[in-house]
Amino acid sequence: MEEKGLGRVEARFADIVWEHAPLKSGELVKLCEKELSWKKSTTYTVLKKLCARGLFRNENGVVTAALSRGDFYAAQSEQFVSETFAGSLPAFIAAFTSQKKLTPQEVAEIRAMIDAYGKGEG
Repeated sequence: MEEKGLGRVEARFADIVWEHAPLKSGELVKLCEKELSWKKSTTYTVLKKLCARGLFRNENGVVTAALSRGDFYAAQSEQFVSETFAGSLPAFIAAFTSQKKLTPQEVAEIRAMIDAYGKGEG
């Protein structure tokens, strides 16, 4: 999968699209002007860049998400584990939990996810 990481400003832009899509490109320009203080040209430049990277589509002036927020961050997480921990999820969890103590609720949620996955529900 192509690298699809987002910088801080791109992530704010992406959040606007994900929160409002589908939306007309003119509406997106207005939202970016209001929320990011961007000019029309900046909005279209960033939109074009993220469309080329496969995150969004701009067809007939309507902007839609080609990749949902959840799918995007799942791919980012998978790429991180692959590159940093040689694809080993247990190694990632070991590193993560060595620095952050999990609450009993978090442990229960993780167990439930693993159990569901083991039963073919995940």
